[in-house]
Parts: sequence; structure tokens; C-alpha cells
Amino acid sequence: MKFATKAIHAGIEPDQSSGAIMTPIFQTSTYVQDAPGVHKGYEYARTQNPTRNVLQNQLAALENGQHGICFASGLAATDAIMKLFQSGDHIISCNDLYGGTYRIFTKVYGKFGMEFSFVDMTNIANIENAINPKTKLIWIETPTNPMLNIVDIAAVCELAKKHNLLVCVDNTFASPYLQTPLDLGADFVLHSATKYLGGHSDVIHGAIVVKEKALADQLYFIQNASGAVPGPQDCFLILRGIKTLHIRVERACENAEKIAAFLASHPAVATVNYPGFASHPGHNIAKKQMKKFGAMVSFSLKDDRIEAANKVLSSTQLFSLAESLGGVESLIGHPATMTHASIPLAERQKTGVVDSLIRLSVGIEDADDLIEDLKKALG
Repeated sequence: MKFATKAIHAGIEPDQSSGAIMTPIFQTSTYVQDAPGVHKGYEYARTQNPTRNVLQNQLAALENGQHGICFASGLAATDAIMKLFQSGDHIISCNDLYGGTYRIFTKVYGKFGMEFSFVDMTNIANIENAINPKTKLIWIETPTNPMLNIVDIAAVCELAKKHNLLVCVDNTFASPYLQTPLDLGADFVLHSATKYLGGHSDVIHGAIVVKEKALADQLYFIQNASGAVPGPQDCFLILRGIKTLHIRVERACENAEKIAAFLASHPAVATVNYPGFASHPGHNIAKKQMKKFGAMVSFSLKDDRIEAANKVLSSTQLFSLAESLGGVESLIGHPATMTHASIPLAERQKTGVVDSLIRLSVGIEDADDLIEDLKKALG
């Protein structure tokens, strides 16, 4: 079954009780039992919900995995993976990553004695040099947030298997339409489903997909024990969003390619970060492991003052100034003060998150209108 067909049909059947083609929202907290312990597979909605189960099965199919586990947010999903480890364990992460991930690693789990190394994963040697006897997990974002660096997933997984380490790939920026990390050797795929999977900026949601039942069982236990589960309406919205995932991402990628080319030619722009450029250091790897190059673009201005960035950020009409990404509408943001504010200044600047850096989540509007909007803001 090809992806577009999966997005509509995988894991989904018409409701048996009514024939409804859309999965119903099972808005219930508990389920009636015929006798103690005799039930229809559902006891309490924190543990299981029919709407959530359908979504979990569909997500597993989209990522070519076996088990999907849904959470109340992308960070709740991250939290669940961290709970697989314990004090003294060491985790290697890329140094260019979502600020919320950095925060939960350092401010929450660092407090409990877990250790983290943040390295430039575009060079595999940096990862190998960071491995020590306590290392348990390698955490990848690719494309990275916000510098759009590309990490070679297959190469990292090969290294990890040599050292008996687990690999998690945050696939939020790419979506399963563009990239399926489990096929490249990863153990976990994580999503902030708020973004491309939902696609309409109307729900907060997170998900993990794995192949191994042993990992899935541990995550289902954490899901139930910790309780950070999504409500059935949230799951319904993600199911609805997934039906158009391939169409939305395809159009957004086409728009991003045009916008990146426009920005690269603009006299006010210093650098453009976009893996679709042949000059991008990770272009060939992206070409190998992704279907297209994504719809995220970041760029810095020649005027490197924060005031110059603020002027652009405040001048767009179609690009809305807001956190998040992956919706049908285009968004513009300032990583240094928004998505990555929780990362210390010195660490941000090492990876290129300077005051003039601007991040775009390119939507599915008309590309000419979006370019005209940026042209006016930059002018």
C-alpha cells in the first residue's frame, strides 16, 4: 500500500456499530463490564480508548512500524522515552535541536542525575567520540531545528548498533511522508503531532512509533502509569489531519523551494538554511533519506542586530508571527527569543542561532503571495 492510500485507509475501518466512515470520538472515561474482569477490551480511558487505538495503529503504519503510542504532546512523548532510562545514564543529542527538548533534558532529567552530551551530528566522528560506558541512547533531529542541518540516520544507526545503543529520531520536521527513520535502523520515531500530522494548528499531540514489542510494552506502561494521554477529540483531529498529510506536505515543500530561492537572491539576506540547495552540506544525505527537502526554511540578515530581525518579523501579513510549525498557514518566528529561548546564549550562538536568525514554516498558500509578503517585509 502506497503512502497516499495509507493516509486514508491504514488502520481504519468503518465503525462496526453504525457504519460511520469517520472514526467516532469515544468521549468516555470508563466502560461498563459484563462481570468483574469481563469486558470488551476496554476498562478505563486513560489506559485505552477506541479513537486513540485507531490513531496509534495508523501512525504505526505510516512510519512502517508495528506499534504506535500517543501522548498529550510531543514533549510528553519525549518524557516517556526519558523514563526508560535512569540516573547515571548518558544520552547523546544533536547540538542543534528544539529548545523544549534541550530544556527537558537539562532542566528536568539532568536534575535526576542523567547526563547529556550535545554534539554536531553532521560529523559521525563527533558522536563516536562522545560515547562512553554509560551511554544508552542517541537522540537525532533531522532536519534540525532551526538550522536545517541534516544527520545521516543510517550511518548513526550503524554506529549505535556497533555499541549496543538505542536511537531515537525526532521526525517532526520531515513527517512520515518525507522520511521513515525506522526503515533506516532507528528504534524510536517521535513526533510532535501538533505539527504536520495534525496540520491545522488546532490540537496539541505527541506520538512515538517503534517496531519492537518489548519497547512498545514499556512505553504503553509509562503511557498508562504517568497518564499524559491525549483526549479522544485530539486523536480524532490528528486522524482527520493525516488524511491530507501527503497533499499538504507536497505543496508546502514546493512553496519552500521557491521561497528559499527568493531569499538567497535578496540583498538583505546573509545566509539561507535549506537542505534543497545543492550547496547545503547535507544536501546529498537529505536527497538519499528524504522524499523532498521539507517546508522549513531559516535565514539570517546582513544587518545582524535584533532590531533588524524584529522589523521583518513585525512586517509580514501572510506569515503570522507565532510559535509552532507544520500548519496549512505560513508562520514566521524568531528562534533566539521564541522556540530556543531556553537554550543558553553561548550554546545557541555556537550552532548559528544568532539574533538575526528568522525561521519560516512555509504553508500551502500561493507561493507568489508569500514571496511578495517577504519582499515587502525585507524592503
